[in-house]
Amino acid sequence: MRQPEVTGDELCRLLAVLANPHRLRTIAALVGGRAYVSQLARDLGMSRPLLQVHLRRLEAAGLVSPHIEVSEDGKAMKFYEIVPFALTLTPEMLAAAALTLTIDADGAADRPVPPSRKNGD
Repeated sequence: MRQPEVTGDELCRLLAVLANPHRLRTIAALVGGRAYVSQLARDLGMSRPLLQVHLRRLEAAGLVSPHIEVSEDGKAMKFYEIVPFALTLTPEMLAAAALTLTIDADGAADRPVPPSRKNGD
């Protein structure tokens, strides 16, 4: 099975999301099953608000998905689970992705250099 093409911009965003230790630990805690937010926060030794920030980033990147269930006592419980993914990084894949980059090193979209700057003004 061939890995889908990933643009340079998508790769930069994905790697930026995964470059955070809290998010890596969150992914690790979700391997093998889903978890309720409060329990996941306790397991990770993290506050629920901080965990929610990281879960939202992981969700926006398409790496986790939430599911709300109602308990027997009527309480809404939010569970998260991993969305199956695989990413193999090779020099060739990185070279191909680099050719499609439209963002600069600071994450801003590449913009044409204003004419006044081209001449060193």
